[in-house]
Amino acid sequence: MASKTQISAKRLAVTNANAQMVIIIAIASFVTVFSLMASKAVLSQNQYNARVTTAKEKAHNQLQANIETFNDLQKSYTAFNSTATNVIGGNTIGTGDNDGDNSKITLDALPSTYDFPALTSSLEKIFKDRNLSVSNITGTDDQVAQQANSSSPTPQPVEIPFTFTINNANYTSVNQVIETLQKSIRPVQIDTLEVSGEANSMNVTVTAHTYYQPAKSLTITKKVIK
Repeated sequence: MASKTQISAKRLAVTNANAQMVIIIAIASFVTVFSLMASKAVLSQNQYNARVTTAKEKAHNQLQANIETFNDLQKSYTAFNSTATNVIGGNTIGTGDNDGDNSKITLDALPSTYDFPALTSSLEKIFKDRNLSVSNITGTDDQVAQQANSSSPTPQPVEIPFTFTINNANYTSVNQVIETLQKSIRPVQIDTLEVSGEANSMNVTVTAHTYYQPAKSLTITKKVIK
């Protein structure tokens, strides 16, 4: 009887020891898994912080470069715009067709907005000042479609085609038409030139195009670092 009691006590002790061992192993496993997961999370956070730091440093360097570029651009603009004679030989403080400072000349040469009626008015004035009888200045007024093209991060020149006719012209007048377009503040490229009639009474039909360039948009953006 005493022997059975001793065996039961030994079994109970072994069972308790096994239970304790299981508990210890479970706790150790939990601690190990938790440590691994925590280490992975810390490593991931450190990697993320490193990417954020790198992006911030890059943005800071770009900002410094932009500030230096801005200062250089400001000096260049002042020098470009403060000359007594503009780039087309006019007076920078005058009021004639070729007068005005260089920034005004540049904006007139390549306006940032589409305005076909203004183009036709400008052409009419140019030819009228040179005593040339012009008619039928036509083209496609694409104002509605171009409204969506008011600005762009990377603007490109957009063609504006037009056609006009000079009436009762002679050879001198025909040559004057070409010279007038070549000396225009706005860049004008002649596509076709048709001449009909007699030597001193010719009709000259010109198909040409000029350009406008949408304004450049500058936006401050936010970047998500993943």
